[in-house]
Amino acid sequence: MNHLIRGARILGGAPADILVRNGQIAEIGTGLDAGGAQAVDADGLVALPGLVDLHTHLREPGREDAETVESGTKAAAMGGFTSVHAMANTDPVADTAGVVEQVWRLGREAGYCDVQPVGAVTRGIAGEQLAELGAMADSAARVRVFSDDGHCVSDAVIMRRALEYVKAFGGVVAQHAQEPRLTEGAQMNEGEMSAALGLRGWPAVAEEAIIARDVLLAQHVGSRLHVCHVSTAGSVEIIRWAKSKGCPVTAEVTPHHLLLDDTRAGTYDPIFKVNPPLRTAEDVAALRAALADGTIDCVATDHAPHPVEAKETEWAVAAMGMIGLETALPVVQEAMVETGLLDWAGVAERMSLSPARIGRLSGQGRPLEAGSPANITLYDPSPRRAVDASEMTSKSRNTPFAGLALPGRVVATFLRGTPTVLEGKLQ
Repeated sequence: MNHLIRGARILGGAPADILVRNGQIAEIGTGLDAGGAQAVDADGLVALPGLVDLHTHLREPGREDAETVESGTKAAAMGGFTSVHAMANTDPVADTAGVVEQVWRLGREAGYCDVQPVGAVTRGIAGEQLAELGAMADSAARVRVFSDDGHCVSDAVIMRRALEYVKAFGGVVAQHAQEPRLTEGAQMNEGEMSAALGLRGWPAVAEEAIIARDVLLAQHVGSRLHVCHVSTAGSVEIIRWAKSKGCPVTAEVTPHHLLLDDTRAGTYDPIFKVNPPLRTAEDVAALRAALADGTIDCVATDHAPHPVEAKETEWAVAAMGMIGLETALPVVQEAMVETGLLDWAGVAERMSLSPARIGRLSGQGRPLEAGSPANITLYDPSPRRAVDASEMTSKSRNTPFAGLALPGRVVATFLRGTPTVLEGKLQ
């Protein structure tokens, strides 16, 4: 069905109509004739290109108790996403052409958003032998992003070989920067709060040391490096230096690292236990500034669902991770737009265009203009209400924002002209 979106504020600008025909944006203007298209009232709504997430854990295959491709992509659609990258730490690990094709096909069958599998860098994400990188790249899933996320590729030789290998087909290695020897038994950010709470600290240098090593490796090899979930001010400075030297590095930050700091751990509530850990208020300020000035390229949710029993337990044994697809845009509005650090065009760049470029997605992250695929998010920035975990579409409920008042809500999401969400409801 064709649609005429009336009165949308494209990137927060003046109201305009968007005519969608045959999965594409046919025309943008004012007073457009519907011509039989279904009208969608978008008065007061901000129109953004469909959001793209570089870092989503969909858990399937193997952990369907926490999330499935279908439930995770429903949550993504409710959050305004039209494409997500599914991380490789499933069971079995997505380290072969067969597994990545399975995930890719499950995404196509669900139909709520595009699912682009991320391939593991090493077999079984064990960090010892390279996985079937070429086979995954040549598969039906056309994998271009590779990551052992959840584990660091800590061996410098293996990291170098991976960078060399993916260079041949324009791939990127997305590193989970965590020096394992420096974080053994770590429970939260190392600092005043960890000392006060008696929890073993996770030093910032464990992240920064790996990033420093890897930007030098990427520069040496001439291959693309992407840094997952940057969390410290020191990491920002290393990435800023690397970019000034022409190193082919990009980086992401999560919504929760833009809004929450390590004082949240003071309640010993495992909902705030995450990898990398929540850092200091000074780190949060540095991350916001880096996202605003382009040192950090994009926002990625690191949506990490867990069943209730994995979180509702004592801190020391609780699983690390938070869900984030459905709250990402409101959190970015709160942390970046309401503070004046980004306008809506900046949000579109960092939550759609930039992640699509990094992930080599040709049909996503396109500007809202005639001829582009009709991947559109309609967002109402005006309401403010407390987050209710029980209303989440995700199969899991481990949101750190429960009870927190956040602005805005996604009203509609269009995937190639087909509404997956309308009037705030899943279609």
